[in-house]
Amino acid sequence: MLPKASARVEKVIKLANAVAREYDREYVGTEHLLLAIASDGTGLGAEILSRHGVTPEKLRREVDALVQKSMEETWVFGRLPGTPHFKNVMAVAIEQCQQLEGLELCTEHLLLALLKEPGCIACKALKALGVTYDKVRGEVLAAAG
Repeated sequence: MLPKASARVEKVIKLANAVAREYDREYVGTEHLLLAIASDGTGLGAEILSRHGVTPEKLRREVDALVQKSMEETWVFGRLPGTPHFKNVMAVAIEQCQQLEGLELCTEHLLLALLKEPGCIACKALKALGVTYDKVRGEVLAAAG
């Protein structure tokens, strides 16, 4: 049985859509989801980011730098930028929720899934800011008690 998305996750996904519009994107990417988790500021996902010293401002600067670098690489090498794997992140978040025996899909599951999506901007930004999957998973397990 698939977990139901918490009200907070639904809010974060709506916020991710708004962030994507701010960036003039026609898709919601992993970076938009990550920025939404941090900007919302509630939930265990945002709390974990905060404990690691990741503020919405620091995160936005890191994401903007990675997006700019990606655009430069695309221009230099003549490649079209790939669409972020938002669907993969959502599927992995559900798996994380199930593995942790959660009843609802929450922001901490989204954060774990973002860290498991190698090559995406959100994962690169988190790693650049010192946030790793193992650290976050440990904190999620500790919070679950």
